[in-house]
Amino acid sequence: MRADIDERVASFDRTWSRFRDDSLVARISTTAGRYVFPSEAPALFDLYRRLYEATDGAVSPLVGRALETLGYDRDYSLRPGGAPSPVPAWDDAVSWDGEALTALRPVGVDVGAAGKGYLVDLVSEVLTRHGVTDHVVDASGDMVHAGAGSLRVALEHPRDATKAIGLVELRDQALASSATNRRTWGDGLHHVIDVTTGLPTSGVVATWAIAADAGLADGLATALFFAGPELERHFAFEWVRMFTDGRVEHSARFEGELFV
Repeated sequence: MRADIDERVASFDRTWSRFRDDSLVARISTTAGRYVFPSEAPALFDLYRRLYEATDGAVSPLVGRALETLGYDRDYSLRPGGAPSPVPAWDDAVSWDGEALTALRPVGVDVGAAGKGYLVDLVSEVLTRHGVTDHVVDASGDMVHAGAGSLRVALEHPRDATKAIGLVELRDQALASSATNRRTWGDGLHHVIDVTTGLPTSGVVATWAIAADAGLADGLATALFFAGPELERHFAFEWVRMFTDGRVEHSARFEGELFV
């Protein structure tokens, strides 16, 4: 079982990591063309398309070049390399036919907005296939609970890791969180990029999303930096988000406990 999990993670990395020279997305970043993706890709690209449309283009898998320009590059230079790099519109740069991505020009694919959560789901599937039906897969900020009972999880305060702003109970559900105080470098520079501007977003400092699977929860945790209640028209989930001024907003369906 451990070998299967290791191979599942390694295979995902070989396809999706923009931090290695030999990955599939590394090839797409340098050369236009048609690229066939492995079997997990259709669901991930479909999720990204839904997020892209629900956020009016603010969440996109084509944000890689913008992140690199700001310093979050393959070498982790963490030094801005010039003016913000505009993120191309989805239909102007790529097309997806359910099996292959056709890049009309070299593009920087980065699935960090939902990819880690999606990998959590893939590992959960491996465990289930091996008969481990009661399990938790925790990828530090993205987790899924499966099986009997429940899992009590604290929502970490984004400005003080020793405190929590609330608690949730997961029962066969996934939780994803995101915060702009993580993976930050320089003044106002962090990893949550508004595709419409090519710049780090501001206003929201942390988000939490609870959904049926971790890929969806992860993607929605990112989308919550750009949209709020209107996302519920497109997705079934519970959510909380904290603004930079300390205000906290949550969905009407949120069943957890908040302390702020």
